[in-house]
Amino acid sequence: MNNEKFNFDEIINRHGTHAVKWDHCPSDDVIPMWVADMDFKAAPCIIDALKKRLEHGVFGYVNVPEDFYQSIINWFNRRHNWSIDRDMIDYTTGVVPAISAVIKSITKPGEKVVVLTPIYNCFFSSIKNNGCEPVEIPLSLNEDYSYSIDYDALEAALAADDTHVLLFCNPHNPAGRVWTRDELLKVNDICAKHNVTIISDEIHCEMVMPGVTYTPFASISQEAGSRCITCGSPSKSFNIAGLQAAFIVSNNAENKARINRAINVNEVCDINPFGLEAFMAAYNHGESWIMQFNDYIAANFQLMRDMIEKELPSFHFTPIEGTYLAWVNIAQTGMTSTQVTKKILDDGKVLVNDGAIYGKAGEGFIRINLATSRAVVEEAAHRIINAMK
Repeated sequence: MNNEKFNFDEIINRHGTHAVKWDHCPSDDVIPMWVADMDFKAAPCIIDALKKRLEHGVFGYVNVPEDFYQSIINWFNRRHNWSIDRDMIDYTTGVVPAISAVIKSITKPGEKVVVLTPIYNCFFSSIKNNGCEPVEIPLSLNEDYSYSIDYDALEAALAADDTHVLLFCNPHNPAGRVWTRDELLKVNDICAKHNVTIISDEIHCEMVMPGVTYTPFASISQEAGSRCITCGSPSKSFNIAGLQAAFIVSNNAENKARINRAINVNEVCDINPFGLEAFMAAYNHGESWIMQFNDYIAANFQLMRDMIEKELPSFHFTPIEGTYLAWVNIAQTGMTSTQVTKKILDDGKVLVNDGAIYGKAGEGFIRINLATSRAVVEEAAHRIINAMK
């Protein structure tokens, strides 16, 4: 790691760049804090790699080199003590296409897929688009507004004859939990008992708050490694989602063969030359950047939580362990999450996510994207307070 300091306070005008986050807003005076991408420039190591590739001037089809696989192996071994064999890895264009391809490969139409809600809204479409039915198991909401797993409810759902898959999220979006090793072991024991395969979306794994440890699900035991299919990418952590590069790790030869076929059938089997270079640069040289980023997000969360909870006692922030997404309980306002979201947009000119899109357990919540400069976070907090008052 180098000693370079990165400037996350820089405000970058993204209007007119076809950015979904900004140019989808109803007007230019709205602060967008909804879709999960960042307002920060990519790490300099990524920009340098892209410049070098751009200067070459030819952008045809590319082969994925061994360096791609090695960047994944080295990163997860060094940072997360997870040993990945080269033959366990497949590449694809993104984590959502990866999840969809995996579901297609290991389920039959009509089967059920269990999710722990509130959960990333695209999980529902990935399940339904493959002819399966999502089964929502609500996470348990604790007194401090954090979440834990209801293991009894989870086991009851996974024991059903037509249920063979748990679609898991680690770290959890939008609840902000980074599951502990003990929690993962309990989930794996239940899945092993009922012969359930785990698809673990671990795209947020590098965005972990200081003092919190991320544990890859597949790393907790040899048995879990053969049961768990991991979908990941540096795209979310390093703000390169638009470059479309991701990976799937499976230590089960039969599952891996099915996944490889599904990737090709779905035609999500190619990575573009810029995505390839950005991916490798992030995992080979991006460690210092992501560590400073996590410190910055932790401070953004504290600022927004302190400002809003002081002025709006009916708002309660879930403790954040991972991701850059604040999950806020607004049930005590007496309004629905849709009503609060609309009021914040109409009266405060801040666009946040309606918690209801994350499943039934998301009603009464909003989600706020904190991956922007400190000054923008402070201004957005002021606007939310004034709108709700």
